[in-house]
Amino acid sequence: MNEQFEAVLTGSDGPIDGIVTEITNGGGQAYKFQSIDGSLELIIIRNEEGNWERASGTEPYFSGWVDELIEQIQNNQKAL
Repeated sequence: MNEQFEAVLTGSDGPIDGIVTEITNGGGQAYKFQSIDGSLELIIIRNEEGNWERASGTEPYFSGWVDELIEQIQNNQKAL
């Protein structure tokens, strides 16, 4: 089973609560954020240089969400 945990991203109208799921990406690392209300989906992947980037998701998109999400993923992994 893929790892899941709760996360919150900063939206223009306030916090966006959601669930982060680790997903399979052809052997690479990828994560999907799905908001509880279904208004936002964000999939991030690690590129060839080892940096995290948005692979797909809903619009509008805030570029800071990738960094916010990675920080929460790392904090969750430390807590395990």
